[in-house]
Amino acid sequence: MNIPTVNNLKRVVIIGAGFAGLQVAKKLKRDRFQVVLIDKNNYHTFQPLLYQVATAGLEPDSIAHSIRTIIKKTKNFFFRLAHVHYINTEKQKIYTNVGDLFYDYLIMATGSVTNYFGNKNIEHFALPMKSIPEALNLRSLILQDFESALLTKDSKERERLMTFVIVGGGPTGVELAGALAEMKKYVLQNDYPDLDIQRMNIHLLQATPRLLDGMSETSAKQAFKNLKELGVNIWLDCLVKDYDGKIVFIDKNKSIESANVIWAAGVKGAIIKGFLKEDMEGKRILVDDYLKTLRYKNIFAIGDVAYMIKNHSYPNGHPMMAQPAIQQGNYLADNFNRFLEKKQIKPFRYKNLGTMATIGRNKAVCDFPYFKLKGFSAWIVWMFVHLVSLVGFRNRVIALMNWVIQYFHYNKSVRLIIRPFHRKKINQK
Repeated sequence: MNIPTVNNLKRVVIIGAGFAGLQVAKKLKRDRFQVVLIDKNNYHTFQPLLYQVATAGLEPDSIAHSIRTIIKKTKNFFFRLAHVHYINTEKQKIYTNVGDLFYDYLIMATGSVTNYFGNKNIEHFALPMKSIPEALNLRSLILQDFESALLTKDSKERERLMTFVIVGGGPTGVELAGALAEMKKYVLQNDYPDLDIQRMNIHLLQATPRLLDGMSETSAKQAFKNLKELGVNIWLDCLVKDYDGKIVFIDKNKSIESANVIWAAGVKGAIIKGFLKEDMEGKRILVDDYLKTLRYKNIFAIGDVAYMIKNHSYPNGHPMMAQPAIQQGNYLADNFNRFLEKKQIKPFRYKNLGTMATIGRNKAVCDFPYFKLKGFSAWIVWMFVHLVSLVGFRNRVIALMNWVIQYFHYNKSVRLIIRPFHRKKINQK
């Protein structure tokens, strides 16, 4: 990897430049550590706004920022664009596609990947939305389907092309359903005047009895109401069994014909080979109160990939969202620095700052520790929080300008098929 060894500095290798990994990389004292950050992309992605890229609300470069630009102070800091294939915990060595590297401390911040719960057909045919390339695939598919619907003479095929099934009623599914519904209401009917856009159907499927399981009952009911008003078909207590590329098979012998299934039903930790089964719980790495792995004294895990044991407030692990990841990244960097200064190290305690979801224009819900918001006020708070959380001044300005233009003109200006998406064939295995 062409990284020099410095005798008086311990080498900290961080795998993953998401919310958690980036916080550690920025805040570790580089006069005491040599910091090596590894990621498969050369940019950080603001994942909460991926759905806006997928629905032509934002361009991808407005939610992505160069890692090398974020961390400008290069003293004792190295970034390498690489895929990590294997970790040898005994030799303290990682193996990548660009070379091998020894570490003194290893921080796993690999985040999460889409969880298909073992269903190979759904994994093959459904579209995930966990990265910018996947969001661009979805944007292209949506626009290509309407172009194809114009050309086909088969009414059933046209119906399938104009039917969208979103599986998962969490914040991602709710926000995506609302964005598609607003495209139908304000945009697509103008773009495709020779199509009956009213025949476009949006289905939101949730396996539990209500939407937004991680939020309050009040917010869940408000989201349900808002989506219904926008024309979204909501299926609760509805478990998806299979999908063959044309038909979504649901329990209770029900089905929906659709060419477009978007999978937002769950995630799992992105595990790299080298850990034992006993080191994990539910595809997440087990850690103690100090975010250290149980078996290895010099390996830590933070963010979505970490599962803290014996946590009474979060018995199933911390939520796999941005806030816990950011807080864990800040905490671990502070602990490393305090350890070197021989200061007392405190266990990690997550402070829940609140959760929120937007359903559409002037429609959002926010749950904060001491109060709740809905409607226009919640929507303003949602916009403000996401704007200040975006990395880079330019990204904030671009996002704000796009939102202002869309608010007054009901127009999503980036409806471009830059990179055509090639749907997987039904008979392909």
